[in-house]
Amino acid sequence: MTAVRTLTWLLIATAVATAGVEILNYWYAPEHGFGFAVRTGWALLRTAGWLILIWHVRRGRAAARPLGLILAVTTVFAVGRLIVPRTGTPPTSGVLGFALLTALCLSVVVLLYRHPGVQAHLVRHPAKIVFTREGLQVREATPKRPPLAAWAITARVAAFTYSPLMLVPALISVSELRHRPQWLLAVIFWFMIGIAASYAVLLATFFLLRDKPWAGRLLLWITAGVLIVDLPLCYLLLGVDGLIRDGAPLVAAAALVTYALWRFSGTRQAVPA
Repeated sequence: MTAVRTLTWLLIATAVATAGVEILNYWYAPEHGFGFAVRTGWALLRTAGWLILIWHVRRGRAAARPLGLILAVTTVFAVGRLIVPRTGTPPTSGVLGFALLTALCLSVVVLLYRHPGVQAHLVRHPAKIVFTREGLQVREATPKRPPLAAWAITARVAAFTYSPLMLVPALISVSELRHRPQWLLAVIFWFMIGIAASYAVLLATFFLLRDKPWAGRLLLWITAGVLIVDLPLCYLLLGVDGLIRDGAPLVAAAALVTYALWRFSGTRQAVPA
């Protein structure tokens, strides 16, 4: 299918552009501190995320759409915060690379959500081991429950970014303990909440995908909790610069989760009992 092949090559170009822009930013950066290195390393991990998305697209997995959306949003934020230096103006090459990467991410989202050929292709379910008369076989396992709304899957994928988006600034703040050791307990608490968030999201989304009405409210409370913990600590330990660079991606993910839950709730109410 032409649209799927085009999307695959577009994803490859986005992965290459992501790595290229981040290396370019690191090369032109006036300083290479611990925080900048952590942010660059975390941004480079998104290249692996794009490769995973290519794998899902080639196999026609329905989870490719929400994964591509959250990858596109977080990549733009992750790369954008590396371009802007603490002082002065960003290099022209970095700005041009960021503009190209933003255009690629936008094109990926449009193809995933708007192209009918791509939507018809991304319908398969993960393969599982099943018992048959011939013995054990690996087959596509169609769920017995009703098909999940795409917005529920989007909320799940976006919520799973809470933990890494909290752990990255928490790791950066470790370097601040040399000058402010009194914040040690706060940093430990930050790490604990970041790890606990992943388990809380796993529990909430497990029941959300099983269409439990209270699971959406639980996920909203988790969203509010991570924002209440993360944003003040970003400001207190990393300053306004850290609040913008590390808090903004979490706010974007939280906004996406909230919007997806709202759309999912409307879809559920529109379906007759």
